[in-house]
Amino acid sequence: MEKAVCEKIQTYRAIIEPDKPSGYHGFVPSLPGCHTSGDTIEETRKNLKEAILAYLEVYFEHKDEPLSDYSYEFYQPISFRKQAGKLVAYA
Repeated sequence: MEKAVCEKIQTYRAIIEPDKPSGYHGFVPSLPGCHTSGDTIEETRKNLKEAILAYLEVYFEHKDEPLSDYSYEFYQPISFRKQAGKLVAYA
């Protein structure tokens, strides 16, 4: 008898940022410790996919329920001016 195959598509927010002195750093905020790097954005994306799969493989060795990203992301506009050497917020 064949084992049941569970196929799931899960989406995780990933961030790639420049890394000094060169290259890029990638990480997944909802997966603590899931970080990688690469010389290019494309390489970092590829490495992130591998890092996420490795992270989930270890995760599922210990737990059975899916790991989800329930974070809320938004851009917060801030209006400010510099006055007498200090930042002053205004509406």
